[in-house]
Amino acid sequence: MTRSCRASRLFIIFFSLITVFCNLANAANFPTRPLVMIIPYAAGGSADVLGRVIADEMGKVIGQTVLPELKPGAGGNIGAEYVAKLAKPDGHTFLFASVSLSTSPSLAKLNFDPTKDLKAVAGVASIPSLMLVSNDSPFKNLGEFVSAVKANRIQASFGSSGNNTGSHLVGELFKSASGIEMTHIPYKGSGAVYPDLIAGRITVLTDVMGSSLPQAKGGMVRALAITSSKRSKLLPNVPTFAEQGYPGFEFGTWFGFFAPAAVPDEALKIVEKAILQALKSDAVKDRLDAVAATPLPGPGSEFEKWYLTDVQRWAKLVKEGRLQKVD
Repeated sequence: MTRSCRASRLFIIFFSLITVFCNLANAANFPTRPLVMIIPYAAGGSADVLGRVIADEMGKVIGQTVLPELKPGAGGNIGAEYVAKLAKPDGHTFLFASVSLSTSPSLAKLNFDPTKDLKAVAGVASIPSLMLVSNDSPFKNLGEFVSAVKANRIQASFGSSGNNTGSHLVGELFKSASGIEMTHIPYKGSGAVYPDLIAGRITVLTDVMGSSLPQAKGGMVRALAITSSKRSKLLPNVPTFAEQGYPGFEFGTWFGFFAPAAVPDEALKIVEKAILQALKSDAVKDRLDAVAATPLPGPGSEFEKWYLTDVQRWAKLVKEGRLQKVD
């Protein structure tokens, strides 16, 4: 080996060691500024409300303010793409995602690949939904509703908080399970749907309990069914879909955290630890209990496996024709 080759190798080794030491030093000082939690959904929805509670508790743990920032649109894909492609991958910006991150790879045209461009940080919980009608609706249960649609007594429609969101997906799944036709009416966030539902301008809405429960308990709308496997103690008189002739019909809107794929592992572990500690706080536990949430696998490595399995589950439903892609 020539002297110049040895010198080149020594330089490469030295440069690599410097890079490692710099990364370790940066990780030791992380975070160096406030963190940004991208919430890719509209203000006032379940993700916004829950995300802000978690952000407050994370800030207490990590020693920096955690700033929720809304980037709604395209069923959550605008905010997700921002984190995947535009956010600096240093751990200071992360995504509070929901079920649309599982469905979009199969249902939407994306400029990024969530399974490759994002890295799972921590899982939070899955929350059931309520199928709702207006108080003036003649329907008291699923059987009456489905019978009316099949007999062509009504032209049914269902609202959602946007294409590929949970309220859209569960509506499409119920169309497939019941064999009825309903026109999908997407809105910009769940808060925009309720005035039309209450006024009877749309027939039904199946919305996550974080936003639907106050409406149902407040007497603004009537709940026909809940998408969980058993009745909720929060609304014990509302039967499940399975009880009304749809065995196995379950749906949960999940929530979890992701970061750009290139974020250093050292920084990722610090964010993961802060999230997991925040989830143990009374404020977060009370919020999750108030919407009948079921915990998801928490640590990033476990949540990553759960998430990839969920992506495959939705891809299978699309392949079977139970869900259609949105152009």
